[in-house]
Amino acid sequence: MNLWQWFSQHGILTLLIAYIPLIGTVATTVLSLVLARATLRYAESSDKSLALAREEFEREWSPELHLKLEQISSREARLVVTNLGRISVLLQMVQLRKLTMAVPSLRYFLNDPLVGGSTWTDDLGKRFLECTGENYGGVLAASMTFYASGRMFRTDWFRFRVEVRDGRILKLHPESIAARRVRVLETRNSKGKRRRELVMDVAGAAKDHAPSN
Repeated sequence: MNLWQWFSQHGILTLLIAYIPLIGTVATTVLSLVLARATLRYAESSDKSLALAREEFEREWSPELHLKLEQISSREARLVVTNLGRISVLLQMVQLRKLTMAVPSLRYFLNDPLVGGSTWTDDLGKRFLECTGENYGGVLAASMTFYASGRMFRTDWFRFRVEVRDGRILKLHPESIAARRVRVLETRNSKGKRRRELVMDVAGAAKDHAPSN
């Protein structure tokens, strides 16, 4: 009696043939689960890579301005704006205020382009003393509003230690750099009325949201 006849007599061969489709189904299911898990891992890895690439792109092409006040003479000061980013911007408005004041004591409008990596300067002239007054000792803050990539941004307030006596500038030194990156104020697709309100009073938000006594 050979092996085939022995299996046939005991019904084992029939049983094995009957279980073949089941074994194939189980193997197919296991293989599908393995492939699905590998696909999920690949998708997660692709999402992380895409997020890192997007973050790197935004970091390299996000606008970033640095503001500095320089003393030219005893009665003259200069504003120096450096574009630290790669993207070009369109300067819109300069704001200066004393640290004790909630709203700017000086603001004026611009329409000057600033290419990435370059510097823009403006002699403040009498406007500086109009902001500080004939006698002032304390902190003066400066901020810039500008357009970049169809959106309006505003830098944080750059602070400077100022001492003015009898209309003469005795001290003008940086106290600290801005603590935060530029913030988006408005996009070009927004309504013009709202954009103009932001341009006219972008520093009023701090006063409006200040807790009442």
